[in-house]
Amino acid sequence: MNFLEVKIYPDPCLRVKTRPVEEFDSDLREILSAMSKLMYKSQGIGLAATQAGVGIKAFIMDVGEGLCVFVNPEIVEISGKKTRLEEGCLSLPGITAGIVRPEKVKVRAFDENGKMFTRIYQDLAAKAVQHEMDHLNGKLIIDRINPFKRFLAVRELSLRKQDPSHRDCEVACSVRNRN
Repeated sequence: MNFLEVKIYPDPCLRVKTRPVEEFDSDLREILSAMSKLMYKSQGIGLAATQAGVGIKAFIMDVGEGLCVFVNPEIVEISGKKTRLEEGCLSLPGITAGIVRPEKVKVRAFDENGKMFTRIYQDLAAKAVQHEMDHLNGKLIIDRINPFKRFLAVRELSLRKQDPSHRDCEVACSVRNRN
């Protein structure tokens, strides 16, 4: 499954609301492995399945503490304190935005083998979790900024003449069309 590639805005895969993973099998582990190779190759700290054209509720992240796999993740608790952090996104190359998010989150998810875990993340890790969770719901950082800044960001992307590939989007798009 080395055919995965990062989907670039405005690829429709990025707007898909994902479906839960039901089987923790070798196919899932193969997808997650391919995603991790893609994330590291792209020099990212996180990658949601939708960014790779796969419509499942899963993401990976490595904020310097090793690879973490999240399957069917849920944020079960957030801190009241919020902070602003400049965020970028592999699917929006060259675009950054100051995003205000809770400083700490408690997440419940499964690993690639179906074992449930609950962890508390803070600071950069908490921001990364929330960023990837947004992807699983079809949201991007440009959806969290004011309309004028969003216009400028989208204009900048279009001026670069990025040609998004839709080659591997069938899984994600078919999920979107069922909802």
